[in-house]
Amino acid sequence: MESSHGTSTKLERKTVEKKRREQMKALYAKLDSLLPSSTSSREGATLPRPDRLSEAANYIKGMQEKLERMKERKRQLMTRNEAADNSKLPKIEVQNRGSNLYMIQIISSPDDRAMFYEVVRAVEEEGGEVLNAQFSTTDRKAFHTIYALVGDFKYRFETGKLKERLKDLGWQGRRV
Repeated sequence: MESSHGTSTKLERKTVEKKRREQMKALYAKLDSLLPSSTSSREGATLPRPDRLSEAANYIKGMQEKLERMKERKRQLMTRNEAADNSKLPKIEVQNRGSNLYMIQIISSPDDRAMFYEVVRAVEEEGGEVLNAQFSTTDRKAFHTIYALVGDFKYRFETGKLKERLKDLGWQGRRV
């Protein structure tokens, strides 16, 4: 009875070991499929398992370093873009559209909500009548368009005067 018990445990061990080797073989095959072909084999010959593990570890470290460099580069570009966008805001353009009609376009920060209303007020105080005013926002910019009519020439509506008025409203130091 002991000999049959010993034989069955040997068979069980062999079966367990065989399954373990098959699992390891499947895991190595999966590892090889995840790595670029240049790291998992050289000139068509497969590297020994310890070398493949070493190559995989080196590849992963290299990818992590590359990812960190790319994240840093992205952060630098985002910071540069935000600084460039903010240095240009607000941007104001006033155009005469003929027949005493003026179009005022403003690009500002979406956080600067009061600007639109203050510009409308400044236009009216400088002798203009606002015919149409609208705005739209994106995640980084707000676009304002105001159409103003100046009916009487005694209230000469000058673009330079409006820009000075906008600066007086508190936008000194910004480009107008």
